[in-house]
Amino acid sequence: MARYEVNEAAVAKARDLIAARQYVLDNEWGDVQPDADASNAFLERHGWEDYAAWHLGLKVGAKDGTKARYAFVYGDLRRVHRSGLIACIYRAAEWRHKQVETAANDLLQELDKAAGIE
Repeated sequence: MARYEVNEAAVAKARDLIAARQYVLDNEWGDVQPDADASNAFLERHGWEDYAAWHLGLKVGAKDGTKARYAFVYGDLRRVHRSGLIACIYRAAEWRHKQVETAANDLLQELDKAAGIE
């Protein structure tokens, strides 16, 4: 099974976006999750470093600058999505990537606090 480590740059970006109130609270993640076309267009405009910052997980052993390296996208490449963080928690828990699960859960708690969700 693939192993993932937490992408600290992505955690920092998500925290910055939450603090700036750049988040969406209610939507269906499947409807807004970036697809291949959106990801490719973002990569062309912004490069790998910015692309990586939208992914909470880094696949151990995969090369930087490849899509195989980055997993657990949490936003639409513009804003954090609450449903995206929940999807990250679920997927990470399902595949036993505990560090990524914990990071996503911590971000969800920060977002909920910022949004006044109790």
